[in-house]
Amino acid sequence: MTCLDLTSMAARELAERAGDELEGAPPLEVLRWAIDRFTPRFAITASMQDTVILHMSSRIDHDVPVVFLDTGYHFAETIGTADAVESVYGLNLLRVRPQLTVAEQDATYGKDLFARDPDACCRMRKVRPLESALRSYDAYASGIRRDESDSRATARVVEWDDKRGKIKINPLVAWGQDEIDEYIEANGVLVNPLLTDGYGSVGCAPCTRPGSGRDGRWAGSSKVECGLHV
Repeated sequence: MTCLDLTSMAARELAERAGDELEGAPPLEVLRWAIDRFTPRFAITASMQDTVILHMSSRIDHDVPVVFLDTGYHFAETIGTADAVESVYGLNLLRVRPQLTVAEQDATYGKDLFARDPDACCRMRKVRPLESALRSYDAYASGIRRDESDSRATARVVEWDDKRGKIKINPLVAWGQDEIDEYIEANGVLVNPLLTDGYGSVGCAPCTRPGSGRDGRWAGSSKVECGLHV
C-alpha cells in the first residue's frame, strides 16, 4: 500500500487521530499500521542499542529502510550490532554518515569538539544527517520510550514532528524495561553487548560512560538529549 499524498495540515490531523486511536495498542500492531499506511515513504531509525523494533519490523516487511546514523564515534560493539542486524534480520540497513569525517571535523573546528561543544557536535554528526536521510519519507519510527527520561515522558505513540514536518511513530513508547527484557528473552533479540557490561544506554563512545538508564550519557554535563527526539 502506498502512502496517500498528504498536506501538512492533513498529516498533523492524521497523527493526532492515530495517536489517540492507537494508544494502548501492542507495538507490533502499531508498527504494522505504520508500514501498511506509509510504505514506501516510511523508514525506521535505529541506534543499535537493543534491536526490538527492528526484530518486529523483520516480522512484517524486510524491505523497510532502517536508518542508522554512523557518527564516526561509535563503539565497536555498536557497529558490530549493526552488522549483525543486517546479516541476521536481513533488513534494508542504510548507514548514514555526517558530511565531515571525524578527522575533517577536527581540522575545521578543532579536536574533540564533543568535549567543548557537545550540542554542536551532535548537530553535525546526528541531527543534520538524520534530517537529510529522512527527506524522502513522510513518516518514520523510533524506539524511544516514555520511561527513558523526563523529556520523553509525554511522547505519543503517533505524533507530529514539527521540526521535520513528518509523522513520527513510537511503537515502544508505553513499554518499560520489563516488557523490553521479556521480548528480548522470548525472541532471541540482538542486543548491543555493552548493555551487559554496565551501560544503561549506548551513544557515541567519547560521551558515554557506564551507568543506569541514561545517566551515563554526557556524564558530568547538563546535556540529556542529542537533539534527535526533542
